[in-house]
Amino acid sequence: MDSERIRHVLESVREGDTSIDAALQILKVLPFEDLGFARVDHHRALRQGVPEVVYCPGKTDEQIVGILEKLIKQSHKALATRASSTTAEIVAQRIPSATYHATARIISVTGDLPSPVHRTGDPGSCVGTVLVASAGTADIPVAEEAAVTLTELGSPVERLYDVGVAGLHRLLSRHDTLMRANVVVVVAGMEGALASVVGGLVARPVIAVPTSVGYGASLNGLSALLTMLNSCASGVGVVNIDNGFGAAFLAHRINQVPGFGQSVE
Repeated sequence: MDSERIRHVLESVREGDTSIDAALQILKVLPFEDLGFARVDHHRALRQGVPEVVYCPGKTDEQIVGILEKLIKQSHKALATRASSTTAEIVAQRIPSATYHATARIISVTGDLPSPVHRTGDPGSCVGTVLVASAGTADIPVAEEAAVTLTELGSPVERLYDVGVAGLHRLLSRHDTLMRANVVVVVAGMEGALASVVGGLVARPVIAVPTSVGYGASLNGLSALLTMLNSCASGVGVVNIDNGFGAAFLAHRINQVPGFGQSVE
């Protein structure tokens, strides 16, 4: 339930096309809907502009399907993250509009409601492009989680993969791509140095995502996390290990700020 739908309901009541009782029936699930195993937050899209996103691990397939079915009745789109291919198949059987982004492990589901229309200058419009860069090929699953999330949220995305510091010329050869970006999400495992390098090159916010990629002393991403937190480059923020979704959500929020600045050509 987002502001566009509430506006439509209120205008329909004003025009006499919808009765007050019918409008109350639509609006009564606004705060949340209790399914017993979950309280689906239908108010989140109104508060934050994006419906509740389903985190799949720890939930049964039936619970995931049930939550998604409720979400798409009230929103134009719903997302489920860290979904297995088996879960995606079961969701698709029940919800034909479901699409599985296998590398990103994300299920996107389209509801019956039209997408909100954002005009230039509105809080929902995007300023520029978000660049998602990965240090290595092994980091791509987390990078794709960020890229697919950004696309589903409505931010234009560019990808720049396998440009880690072991071959810095690969990154520098795409200097124009770096300069065009309005926000940069940097995904890196091992020692996580790529975030500092990018942070020293661009005049845009850099969101660093440490991954659990690496040999034993990388400590499942802890080494990269500490490197990123200790970055000497200004303008670098860090999210949790493997949290491509969280980085994407933050990048999209930044990319929505009116007047934040256009991409540099």
